[in-house]
Amino acid sequence: MQLSPKGSFAYWYNAPDSSWYTYDMAARKEYKLTTPENFTAWDEDNDVPDYPAAHGVAGWTTDDKQVLIYDRYDIWQFDPRATKEPVNLTVNGRKEMITYRLVKLDKEERDISLNKRQILIGFNEKSKGYGYYRAQFSKAAVPSMLMAGNYMLKSPLKAKKSDAVLYTVETFQQYPDLHLSDLDFAKSVKLTNGVAQQDGFNWGTAELVHWISLDGRPLEGVVYKPADFDPAKKYPMIVNFYERNAETLYGYRMPEPHRSTIDYHYYTSNGYLVFNPDVRYKDGYPGESCYNSIMPGISALIAQGYVDEKAIGAQGHSWGGYQVAYLATRTNLFAAIESGAPVVNMFSAYGGIRWGTGLNRSFQYEHGQSRIGGTPWQKPLNYMENSPLFTMDKVQTPILIMHNDNDGHVPWYQGIEYFVALKRLQKPAWLLNYTGEVHWPMRMANRIDFQKRMFQFFDHYLRNQPMPDWMKEGVPAVERDFELGY
Repeated sequence: MQLSPKGSFAYWYNAPDSSWYTYDMAARKEYKLTTPENFTAWDEDNDVPDYPAAHGVAGWTTDDKQVLIYDRYDIWQFDPRATKEPVNLTVNGRKEMITYRLVKLDKEERDISLNKRQILIGFNEKSKGYGYYRAQFSKAAVPSMLMAGNYMLKSPLKAKKSDAVLYTVETFQQYPDLHLSDLDFAKSVKLTNGVAQQDGFNWGTAELVHWISLDGRPLEGVVYKPADFDPAKKYPMIVNFYERNAETLYGYRMPEPHRSTIDYHYYTSNGYLVFNPDVRYKDGYPGESCYNSIMPGISALIAQGYVDEKAIGAQGHSWGGYQVAYLATRTNLFAAIESGAPVVNMFSAYGGIRWGTGLNRSFQYEHGQSRIGGTPWQKPLNYMENSPLFTMDKVQTPILIMHNDNDGHVPWYQGIEYFVALKRLQKPAWLLNYTGEVHWPMRMANRIDFQKRMFQFFDHYLRNQPMPDWMKEGVPAVERDFELGY
């Protein structure tokens, strides 16, 4: 619950009935502004077993006269006493699939003037591009486009005593350089040239791809290709994913030894494709949802003729680590898999806590990301079917596990259960533990080490490079500070 700028109203979103409410402080009267029948206030893409969140409030107009509420695409004006029909101020967002959001140029301004020119940032769901738009909320009108294109924009920063604004423009290939402009974005000056640092390097490309899941849902993803990509050749490919990332098509990825995921630039510059597919989930079946989403996406790329289907790897961390562990029990398509900080036994993980906070982990399965939608006593089969541990005997894929002993998010014993099960079944498996590290390596030396070992692992199984010593013989814990094995 929050207060309007003048304190005339309290307002809140009630998740159980997906509706916005106000309370007139003077009249001591409650008003229901929206209903699910007349306004889609909630996140339409919600796929966790809980009430969907609201899209939020843009703000209140002068003297608390109106409240501006977001739906998925547009900005709507509501009378806080519900005596007038709501007005769609931006008109065409849903029709054009453009999400409009108000840019707060003055961080100290508490209300929204209907007679003042406003700047909106827009995201095009179809193209994944961004734009800046001009709007004035005195009446409903299609926002005027100031600039838009196949790139990513973020909220601009306005000077306090002038109309000058700073903003960045970025793509996968283009560094987010700073630009200086006025509020019309007509005369822009580029202030930095970060892209110069890329000279001499093979910078890849990013392309949007579409397919249909095995359960009939349209899906999207991004395939990253080497700079010298030749469609007549076949390339090894790493599938890396978490949930939904297609909207970051034009996001710049900094080349760095990442703490939990592959460095996309390092792999594409070394002749790999990288595929980042979206996943859509069904309550109670997160593992099967992953399989249904990912596998036809890979098939769609194989059908293009440039993927070496015998040289496909998968990599994920945390929730992504769980999903690739599940995939290893359902398919032999992958030549190698790296699974970071995964849950493999939902029964034991449910009964744990998050060590950093003491928070009981049950919420994650009953209402959150793990998406079971009930307790182990209510849905024991769902917990078992979605736990890779119980079908580990079907795994035919070499597995590299990274799980650290001070992980406060996912209990370290999950990685131990995974490794011990694979070794007991005489499956090829390796476990990396960076002593004292948390959910992911924080020390730069450990990040570099992790990235090097992961690349060697994939290079061995996907490109037939020699197996390094650490994979052949292992490295005893007492020797690892001076014997790296590579």
